[in-house]
Amino acid sequence: MEPLTLIFIAIALAMDAFAVALAAGISLAPVSKRQLFRLGFHFGLFQGLMPIIGWLAGLSVQSLIAAYDHWVAFGLLSFVGGKMVFEAFHDNEEKEKSDPTKGITMVMLSIATSIDALAVGLSLAVIGVDIWTPALIIALTASALTVTGMLMGGKIGMIWGKRVEVMGGLLLIGIGLKILMEHLLQ
Repeated sequence: MEPLTLIFIAIALAMDAFAVALAAGISLAPVSKRQLFRLGFHFGLFQGLMPIIGWLAGLSVQSLIAAYDHWVAFGLLSFVGGKMVFEAFHDNEEKEKSDPTKGITMVMLSIATSIDALAVGLSLAVIGVDIWTPALIIALTASALTVTGMLMGGKIGMIWGKRVEVMGGLLLIGIGLKILMEHLLQ
């Protein structure tokens, strides 16, 4: 996989985490170093583990769908990207009054922001990409964007939060189209 494509995937997957971190930064202001570490670490950990889980699941079905792998990757990435765009316009989160960097709230946010990475891991398996480097890049990118989002939360979160999530969704759809076109034009 091309390094630039991998970086775009990592950034696109981290957009949910970034948007949630913006909101967390707004609600926690001022944000402590401990809160930055907790949320950054957990979001990165979950973002890194989910594609590995998806990749392992994808290996078991790879031989069954090898002829259609590019369509599967396109479909999964388009679904995830479309879901991200849809959710950006349908705000169904309730504002949490407690610290979102602690306890079950943090675990739930970590899972919610990384579930998209599961589908990306499956997509990478069906197109024959080794998962270890992408998982590490995805985890580090998610951690960095989470910390950045929390720090920026008080300043731009309310203005850009939804736009960032839409941009991430559109980027995933674009990457799915790129994979599809590469295979169709071979």
